[in-house]
Amino acid sequence: MDMRHPHDAGKPRRSQTVYAWRPADRGLHLTEWACEMAETAILLLGGLSAVALNFGRGSAVAAHVPSVSLRLLITGMMFAATGSLIAVSPLGRRSGAHLNPAVTFAFWATGHVQPLDLAGYVVAQCLGAVGGTALLRLAWGETAVSIRDGMTLPGHQVSPAAAIGIEALMTSVLVLTILLFVSSARTARWTPMAVWPVITILVWRGATYTGTSLNPARSLGPAVIAGNFHEYGLYVAGPLTGALAAVLLLRVAPLELEPLTAKLFHHPTDPSIFKSALPTANRTHR
Repeated sequence: MDMRHPHDAGKPRRSQTVYAWRPADRGLHLTEWACEMAETAILLLGGLSAVALNFGRGSAVAAHVPSVSLRLLITGMMFAATGSLIAVSPLGRRSGAHLNPAVTFAFWATGHVQPLDLAGYVVAQCLGAVGGTALLRLAWGETAVSIRDGMTLPGHQVSPAAAIGIEALMTSVLVLTILLFVSSARTARWTPMAVWPVITILVWRGATYTGTSLNPARSLGPAVIAGNFHEYGLYVAGPLTGALAAVLLLRVAPLELEPLTAKLFHHPTDPSIFKSALPTANRTHR
């Protein structure tokens, strides 16, 4: 899906006048989908373990750090660090480490991801999230139950409409950060470092209002394991709306930026199934 205005379709954007574009690969990419599933499982297990550690029943951290705000900040740092480390891991370098249907949706909207890969990544992310949350329950037992398996729920006196709006705003900040960093060859490899403080701050300031999902798969995993889908729709509508808003904002901005890659950590020695203007390893048929 190319977000360009029809009258602009034949006009090269600034990035196109400098870089040689390679189209996205078509077909099934089972290796990348499997990597994305494993990565999302690790994200949920690691990130929600931070929630259990800092907010679970009998938490030793809570005994020494009574400030809820400070523990939210610590949790945000740990959750975000998990995602950033995954992005630079061999798994993340293979799939691009989207870890989030909203991110994949954004790259599809910019024309970097084929529709089949959009579907494959979203299914993989959702399955990985459920598996990661199941592992959380096994590892943490009653402590996981005490945090409702990491469910995201609106805070007190936060209406459903407000929750959708807050999630949309926060997700747009995250996705726009990613899009801006991957729009330059100089900054593309630093994207994992950029999203670390962004997610940290969003969790710190937004968790009391919505739980700071930013990610439909992140909310789906706990909902499935806890058997509670009561508010889940909010965490699909909000992040996807925010992702689309970020793409549109980048499109109308006067900077003439366009993502050069759909991978959060791009290295020229790694293969890529996505549309890319940056060098990639020779791709083979899968």
